[in-house]
Amino acid sequence: MTWKIEVVPVPVTDVDRAKAFYVDKLGFHADYDQRPTEGIRFVQLTPPGSACSIVMGEGVVTMPPGTQKGTMIVIPNADEERAKLVANGVEVSPVDEQEWGRFLYFSDPDGNEWTLQQLPDDATPPPE
Repeated sequence: MTWKIEVVPVPVTDVDRAKAFYVDKLGFHADYDQRPTEGIRFVQLTPPGSACSIVMGEGVVTMPPGTQKGTMIVIPNADEERAKLVANGVEVSPVDEQEWGRFLYFSDPDGNEWTLQQLPDDATPPPE
């Protein structure tokens, strides 16, 4: 049996503002933005190189905006990613050095919290 996490919901108040943040400031790919039925707008965005996307929109996410906490994305280099985020106007923490990786923290315009983790050099990659 194989289980794959493929879509994570992100609750937002303004879909267009959130989409612009994730695409223009973070570099996510805009995969899908459609209104399949009245009252539904389904927006799917994917981080660069990821097999897992996020979804937001109208009528698709039931959590209150700003309540998504602790979603983590693995990145290759915390220093380089931090520099890109700062250049794009994202308020991001300094690099947090830990034994189990190097971390960055930021929030989207609604207060949904994200963590970026650079794995330590000796980390064992997960099985495919």
